[in-house]
Amino acid sequence: MPPLPETIILVLAPLAPLFSPRVWLHAPLLLLGALRAPGARTVTAALRVMGLAREHRFTHDHRVLNRAMWSTHQGSRLLLGWRIMLLVPPGATIVLGADDTVERRGGRKITAKGGYREAVRSTKKHVIRCFGLQWVAMMRLVPVPWARRVWARPFLTALCWPAKKDQRRRHKTSVDWVRQMLKQVRRWRPGRRVVLVVDGGFAAVSLALAGVKSQVVMVSRRRWDAARYHPPGLQPPGKRGPNPAKGKRQRSLQAWAARSDTPWETGEVDWYGGPRKQLWVFSRTALWYTPRLPPVEIRFVMVCDPEGKLRMEAFFCTDLQATPVQILPWVVMRWSVEVTFEEARAHLGFETQRQWSDKAIARTTPVLLALFSLVTVLALRVSQGGQIPVPATAWYHKAEPTCADCLTLRRRHLWRARSLVTSSAEAECRQFPPEAFDLLLSGLPLAA
Repeated sequence: MPPLPETIILVLAPLAPLFSPRVWLHAPLLLLGALRAPGARTVTAALRVMGLAREHRFTHDHRVLNRAMWSTHQGSRLLLGWRIMLLVPPGATIVLGADDTVERRGGRKITAKGGYREAVRSTKKHVIRCFGLQWVAMMRLVPVPWARRVWARPFLTALCWPAKKDQRRRHKTSVDWVRQMLKQVRRWRPGRRVVLVVDGGFAAVSLALAGVKSQVVMVSRRRWDAARYHPPGLQPPGKRGPNPAKGKRQRSLQAWAARSDTPWETGEVDWYGGPRKQLWVFSRTALWYTPRLPPVEIRFVMVCDPEGKLRMEAFFCTDLQATPVQILPWVVMRWSVEVTFEEARAHLGFETQRQWSDKAIARTTPVLLALFSLVTVLALRVSQGGQIPVPATAWYHKAEPTCADCLTLRRRHLWRARSLVTSSAEAECRQFPPEAFDLLLSGLPLAA
């Protein structure tokens, strides 16, 4: 393997205990090859871009994914602990985002494949289904010095099997996986304040109850037709039967929105894109109840745009002491999860791998999503906490760096370290190695 700069060695060193010494000889090679390779992220593409196209023992690199003994679960714990490298204060609140996505894959040997709704192309009246693998990912929402919005850093990913094919274990839905991940994060980080932000598809009483039991604040979108109840009143003495779990039903959100005397309050929050926006908010507490489950206390928030440009929305939070000005920034942070999924598809080779064994599939996609976290940490190390250079043209002005700019900075750093790592401090004439020049020429057409 070519020489590596000190910044990359310091980032990869904490991952060494996950592997045995024999496997560690191949794991960094595949990891750096996946970061450097353009296009498909296959094992052969990683070997080719690392200059090992004529390596006859390439099967050893394949076995890192389909046979070697190492745990992605322990790797998730290490990724969650990279707070020092991302300039996060030790006592800061841990804000998490969770969502599911479908990896479009085909092949008869892929046993976990199923048919799912495609969220991008589907509408309310017309549903388009695609075949592939459903993944549930939990990400930590952290600020970066070169962007105004937070970045979603994946650290824990699980494969959600279809109900008809999940015969070897008890079937788990996406909500079940998020609930299990939430409990795992609480065991890893006891005593810290944790906030979980999810989409409306995960707004389930079971997940909210698990968050309350684990002392995790849950924030999500609220349905307009969802029922809300008052707390149960005192029962008259001598009345037989169980005590009621809820009281009378509250006024619906549609009724509050249609009333002219709704006590709106004015709040200023950081909206999508970074600017401060002034909104009208209305907040109350209620009981969220589902049959066969205990009720959970929530604070719901209605948001209205005074200018009339945005549609009215409703959200809820399980922390009754949280104010709307605190809840709405958490809601805005959740959009970074969707950005991470899209950039993983566009720049990190998501949906381009070709493994078909169950163990390789269960490892490859979590590793590719974890590459986003690795790219963020490497960019922070290389830039030393400063700004990342953004290519500017006369016809396109990019406001903030993206994942593609972080990849460009990292690749430039690796190419420089490959041939200039042994240069002296004084000026000298150094010939570019022929093998490095051939590798560069072969990689440029693939990148184009």
